[in-house]
Amino acid sequence: MARTGARLPSQRQLRVGETLRHTLAEIIERETFRDPDLFDVTLTVTQVDSSPDLKHATVYVMRLGGGDMTTVLAGLGRVKSFLRRELGKRIRLRHVPELHFASDTTFDEAQHIDTLLHRPEVARDLERTDDPSSSEDETGPEAPVDGA
Repeated sequence: MARTGARLPSQRQLRVGETLRHTLAEIIERETFRDPDLFDVTLTVTQVDSSPDLKHATVYVMRLGGGDMTTVLAGLGRVKSFLRRELGKRIRLRHVPELHFASDTTFDEAQHIDTLLHRPEVARDLERTDDPSSSEDETGPEAPVDGA
């Protein structure tokens, strides 16, 4: 039966993504950008996904301390040619990938799930499944079936 949906990334894609992530994090940490949207902003590069042909890479970034990411993403879009040039100097690839920036929302999703799990209704349901006495039949402990 044929598998539908997206394919899993290859080992090469994962390795290139990690190399790009480390190098971009180093560049962003050490460089001072003239762009006003990136001035005095601390960013974390959380993940880099490479395309199968390694010509495109989606860079997931997160602003430390939270805040609006739209201006930061616009600023990164303006300095991406500089970032590509720096990547070309620091890593050895046949093609330096075209960079696309996106906001990382995994921490927000994790916070939302944690909030849902701490709701009173969910806590009550979890207590029921943890209680071994609730698994017994309502009539009490099992009685012998043969009447003995």
